[in-house]
Amino acid sequence: MNAQLPSIMQAKGQAKRLRTKMTKNGNTIGHAKSLELISHQHGFSNWNALLAAIGNEPALPWKPNDRVSGSYLLQAFTGKIVSIAAHQPGWFKLQIHLDEAVDVVTYSQFSNFRTHIRGVVGPKGHSLERTSNGHAHLQIDI
Repeated sequence: MNAQLPSIMQAKGQAKRLRTKMTKNGNTIGHAKSLELISHQHGFSNWNALLAAIGNEPALPWKPNDRVSGSYLLQAFTGKIVSIAAHQPGWFKLQIHLDEAVDVVTYSQFSNFRTHIRGVVGPKGHSLERTSNGHAHLQIDI
């Protein structure tokens, strides 16, 4: 089974291209058969199994190991996505490993450096949570 599954639309597109190619080569197959063949290519026994594995989740805008930049508690950062998961439609849980630690405390007598951050961001790349002055806790540059 491939680690990265296609979306439902991508899988259906693959099936359509397969059916067209096979018909062009003189091997006509039906729509259902092409869906089954695509399912086998992705390591599943049938279309229903592939469909269940894909689910109705939207495509993730980022993937593990993608490089990102943004700000966390008003501190600029660059880093690499360690994990991502759909949270609710359009919102994603991210874990990011930072290239350099950021100090998340603004008080001059105390510091708290972070090299890993976690947060939930929406379609515009920012979290719902806000600092006391109204800035998003986590903002990913899009």
